[in-house]
Amino acid sequence: MVEAFRQGLPLRQAALRFEVSLSTIQRWVQRASHQRLEAVDWADRVAGPRTPANRTSRQVEDRVLSWRRELKQTSDLGEYGARAIQRAMAAQGEQPVPHLRTIGRIRERRGALDGRRRVRRVPPPPGWYLPEVAAKRVELDQFDFVEGLIIRGGTEVEVLTGTSLHGGGVGAWPGPPWTAKRAVEQLIAHWRESGLPAYAQFDNDTRFQGAHQHQDVVGQVTRLCLSLGIVPVFAPPREPGFQASIENFNGRWQAKVWVRFEHESMASLQTRSQQYVAAARARAALRIEAAPPRGGFPADWKLDLQAPLRGRIVYLRRTDDAGYASVLGYHFEVARDWCHRLIRAEVDLDAGKIRFYALRRREPNWQPVLREITHRLPDRGFKP
Repeated sequence: MVEAFRQGLPLRQAALRFEVSLSTIQRWVQRASHQRLEAVDWADRVAGPRTPANRTSRQVEDRVLSWRRELKQTSDLGEYGARAIQRAMAAQGEQPVPHLRTIGRIRERRGALDGRRRVRRVPPPPGWYLPEVAAKRVELDQFDFVEGLIIRGGTEVEVLTGTSLHGGGVGAWPGPPWTAKRAVEQLIAHWRESGLPAYAQFDNDTRFQGAHQHQDVVGQVTRLCLSLGIVPVFAPPREPGFQASIENFNGRWQAKVWVRFEHESMASLQTRSQQYVAAARARAALRIEAAPPRGGFPADWKLDLQAPLRGRIVYLRRTDDAGYASVLGYHFEVARDWCHRLIRAEVDLDAGKIRFYALRRREPNWQPVLREITHRLPDRGFKP
């Protein structure tokens, strides 16, 4: 535009040619003045003066910082934030007394803030609390229940859901309220189809773990896992993160199946769920193939709930303020210097031992044994 004007084109015609306002081309011509075009600073500039007319003066800023230093050293309350500075300046009759937000901006501008930025640490690997799972040598399946769903007409629905941690192979089985017996039957059918993981993780629902009011209780689902050589793992109560994979799938299933369609009956819901699960597995096919290998289901196996217990059971827990943790209905002392901390309690049924391992998300590879105790479960069989 400036070059066209310098070649003799009037300002109004130049504005029409370049489809800008007359004031725009006048501004750029004035900016260029008599300089060579390559020497002109064409960068945009903020309209108005370089220093805002309402900016706090340097003297007032210095007084704010002076009061901050004095209050930090002499205040009986130990307060030297924006509100304390404003009160002190008002009490001394200083004029003007800046607004709270102005004092805050002065402190920020002059580097007088004491706040700390949150340190973002690298998250631990999936399944970090089980070394073999974290190293991707074995697979872990997670299971959960989705409850509180009602089909119009009053039909109550509960959904048993599952997902593999590394492979992402999912499953969802809607039906009437689940019992431990039905859950065992569904897990058997699922593992016959997909193969056996090394670990199976559950929350502390009594249908998974067994009754909570008695000690040394081993429920049907736990006995199923032990019978198949799977290590059952129970997540710590009220702890976020350990069931993140299955909770994420629960949310997706509800959004893509339950909320997306209106279901006339349990059968139609089950059909929709099967279609979604099949599509989800197809999309995750490459991930499933790259996951750790799963064991084959034994051909001649038969569930015997009265068989002696063999293998391991893992309980993830957090110690209390005295360093104790609740496992199998007992309150075991773990370590007095490991209070309010995560631990992994491994119940070795063959050796009659319980080993307590320290867990830290910041150091997932550091899992020392805190204590080992002798504890044998009574051989009383399963009582339905």
